[in-house]
Amino acid sequence: MRTNDISFAPAIRRQSQSCDACRARKVRCARENPDDPKQSCKHCITLGIPCTYDYQPKKRGPPNLYLRRLQEAAAAASTTQLDDRAEPDPSASPASTMPSPPQSILSPTLGPKSPNAFLEPSLTSIPTVTAVPIPPSRYPIAADTYHPHYSPSSLPSTSFNGPRSMEPPTNESFSTYPLYNWSYKQHQVLPVHPPTVTPPLSFYYRPRRLEEIAPRDTISLIIALFFDFVYPLTPCIHKPSFMADLHSRREERDPLFFALVMSTVASTLVQVPRSYLPMERPVVRKLAQTCHEASRHISVASYDPPTSMHVVIRYFDCIYHFCEGHDATQHAAFGETAHIAVTLRMHEEASYEGLDPIECEVRRRTFWLLFGADKSMSILLGRPICLRDEDCTVHFPKELDDEYITPSAYLPQPHGKTAIVSGLNYTSRIFALLGEILVRIRVDKRSPPQGQFATARLEEVQSLHTRILAALIHAPEPLRLKQTHAQSHLPPEYGGAGFRQATFAEVKDFFDNPNASRANALNPFLVMQANLFVTQQLVRFVIEQYRDELVISLQGSIDEHQVAEDREAVASDLLNILHSIPIQSIATNGPSLVHKVRFVASTLLDAVRKAETAPASAARAHAYLWDFLSILSEIERNYLLDDDRDGTSSGDGMAMIG
Repeated sequence: MRTNDISFAPAIRRQSQSCDACRARKVRCARENPDDPKQSCKHCITLGIPCTYDYQPKKRGPPNLYLRRLQEAAAAASTTQLDDRAEPDPSASPASTMPSPPQSILSPTLGPKSPNAFLEPSLTSIPTVTAVPIPPSRYPIAADTYHPHYSPSSLPSTSFNGPRSMEPPTNESFSTYPLYNWSYKQHQVLPVHPPTVTPPLSFYYRPRRLEEIAPRDTISLIIALFFDFVYPLTPCIHKPSFMADLHSRREERDPLFFALVMSTVASTLVQVPRSYLPMERPVVRKLAQTCHEASRHISVASYDPPTSMHVVIRYFDCIYHFCEGHDATQHAAFGETAHIAVTLRMHEEASYEGLDPIECEVRRRTFWLLFGADKSMSILLGRPICLRDEDCTVHFPKELDDEYITPSAYLPQPHGKTAIVSGLNYTSRIFALLGEILVRIRVDKRSPPQGQFATARLEEVQSLHTRILAALIHAPEPLRLKQTHAQSHLPPEYGGAGFRQATFAEVKDFFDNPNASRANALNPFLVMQANLFVTQQLVRFVIEQYRDELVISLQGSIDEHQVAEDREAVASDLLNILHSIPIQSIATNGPSLVHKVRFVASTLLDAVRKAETAPASAARAHAYLWDFLSILSEIERNYLLDDDRDGTSSGDGMAMIG
């Protein structure tokens, strides 16, 4: 009678049980008399521990039904193959009674035979695995080397494609398989991908070639765009030495310089209009992401010791994330940047002693850029101040162009030539005033001043108001605003469909037409004017708001008509600024300028709506300002590199450019 039960070889005499200590250590138990369980083994005598035999083998579990089903299927298949041959002896396992299969049976395309070959070692106590080749994994992996009987390099390239009924068992039955079949099960249950090993950070800190990222000509074009359009607002690179290093291929010797180039390219790609680059928008975005990630890998592996180059790299990364709308990542990058700068004591003038002129000026410029970004974040997002003015003793950068700063000396700036860095210096003075008012606002919020202390505070705020209005009086001629209208006069051309239509057309031409005039965008002083005067009005507005709050706390009320006139003056001045500067120069500032204008405009509009005594001229000024903001929003939208985004983010970004 035929049976499908699994048969076992006759029981053989087992070796005497090992002692508990040898069993736990997985060593051979050495006793002089193996039949005397009371005698201590040599290992226990040497270690001076009791030699016990308390271990009880666990009860044998239920038979593996999956194996039984596989055996039944294999037996049925073998019956079909043998046709008229004699039936196998029921006392032996099906695999052991089968003749040596032909090559076609071992082919992975005939799946029902392959699983049986895999399972054979677990069905019999006779080690016959050497007689049956084991089918390979779908892809060779390290586990394949565990099997001593085949080499992954000699495996056929075809994959195992047996029927679904022959699929390997679930994880619960893994323990019934021998170790040398593990690679098969691993590949049939888990995704068939080679295992990846996370490399150490030091792996990324190695010399790289620019050509690994993009053609060198493309990188050079983007660097040229950086110095033409971005550098005036963020002059934290010394152009002569940077370009000399680039031409000498320093990045192939210095991994950190490679990271600097990559971060410079990434931040430039998200700040220049797409018409400047002969690439599609998705390609530009992908290249920016690739450059940022290449820089990030290197910079995080080289923080010790920190250098000013780390600060510049992470600052450019802040700008990249800001323009891409990665708000939380941007703030994390800013935190890194600020703390590395503080670690280098860039906020203390004493730390600059002994540094060469180029290093000094790069550090000063970068620190004051961080200082301005910190104040922008504080006022626009209501966040704590990271770099407080009272903690900073560092001087402003010297007003010299890069070609007059050498590794050994400062050369005189030609008479009558205004240095580009002067725009950063005047902007930093304005942000320093903002820092002063913000500190007072935060302190008073926690402990409101009363009586004479409130009066003293009001005098301080009035003084700050006077200083902010006079902050740009002595600015050099190229930075002075060309007033086209009186401050209190709002000409009809400020609003209306005609103005909007013409301005939108100019913005579209600027962003989409590669042949459009770039004269105004290439004028660094016009670009800096937009940032400088808009920032001044932002700080003025914050000071006036707090001044009015102090007046109310002292007097219990305030002249609403005067407040409305003050708000109208801010709106009118802001409109005059925006109309006095070419739209190309405004557009070159990018989203950072839009955030500042939006902050003032939205608050002003709310004030006009709430004020019952607001004059009609104030309402008109705010309407014109809101109208202009729609143009700025169009500028902001054109900086997006993702066609699927609508120009909105979480609203948690900050203006990174001071």
